Amino acid sequence: MERVAVIGVAQTVFEARKEAETYADLVYEVADQALKDAGMDISELGNIVTASNDFLDGRTISSMAVGDAAGAAFGGGLNISTVEGDGAFAAFYGLSRILSGGYSTTLVTAHSKSSEGNPLLISNACFDPVYERALGLDFISAAALQARVYMERRGLSERDLAEVVRLNRAKGVLNPHAQVRREISISEVLASKPLAPPIRELDAGPLSDGAAAVILAGEDFARRRCSNPVWIEGVSLCADARMTDRQLWESAALRKAAQAAYGMAGIANPSDEIDVAEIYAAFSYQEPLWLEELGLGAMDKSRVNPSGGCLCAHALVSAGLVRVIEAVLQLRGKAANPAPEPRRALAHAQSGICGQSHCVWILGKN
Repeated sequence: MERVAVIGVAQTVFEARKEAETYADLVYEVADQALKDAGMDISELGNIVTASNDFLDGRTISSMAVGDAAGAAFGGGLNISTVEGDGAFAAFYGLSRILSGGYSTTLVTAHSKSSEGNPLLISNACFDPVYERALGLDFISAAALQARVYMERRGLSERDLAEVVRLNRAKGVLNPHAQVRREISISEVLASKPLAPPIRELDAGPLSDGAAAVILAGEDFARRRCSNPVWIEGVSLCADARMTDRQLWESAALRKAAQAAYGMAGIANPSDEIDVAEIYAAFSYQEPLWLEELGLGAMDKSRVNPSGGCLCAHALVSAGLVRVIEAVLQLRGKAANPAPEPRRALAHAQSGICGQSHCVWILGKN
């Protein structure tokens, strides 16, 4: 299999509401920055993949509104396509296009302006229309069910989850792109407003507006044009059954995706061979749950989400791609909160209610 590298990355500052910018503005910003980061001109791109969500963007086939901003208007023979889901899944598609032999480079963008809609109402549409939707479930109330059963299975308390928030918020203080950059105490988490017990307001990542982009390149192009390529050593994704048809205290999909990615990367003992991990944990309970399925439950927590993760900025559709970007920055030695001498990083993304689908990336410097 041809080796593929990440050679360009960009992300906006994430905010609760970006009133002055459209989502096309956000996509243009990160596409332009990613090209500059890679030292490329738009004419050198052969392929663009955008990630978006029609419901969040408030229009059908919303990707049509960002194609020009991503570069299609300037690229002549560019091929452009879209993924309805998180940007890390779109990057998987972009990688596949390079591996097909049809392209040497791919730009991947993802954007979100959750502030312009009602994410809770929108997430209700994700549920089964006959048996679940009429119950009024949304992504928070469903997560509360998952949190409760996981806590019961593992003997975790609300205080244990509050400690997860405290650690992530402390790390996020150093992240210039984070929406919230203030340390908080366990007491503050426990005193915050209940959303759906056991989840409190500070147990949930703050919904953010923003965008992210990466540029992938085949080995020949990457070696010619990039002095510090970050190589994709392994990647896999897997989808699970709907939430009412599986055990919520575990994730077979994440476990299988991780095992496949580890196999591609030649990893036998992930806790010893992975130096830093960026995990898409939209809620505090998800960090220990996802780490357990990744085989990283014993990992030094200073090496987990050094960016502060989604508990400091949660931009729907973009959050998973941001995890890839933060992992790349760690390996480049340019992260705001660097792990000590990382050689290999893991980036994780999820999609769907209660983490129905997962994508795992293994990235390396060599």
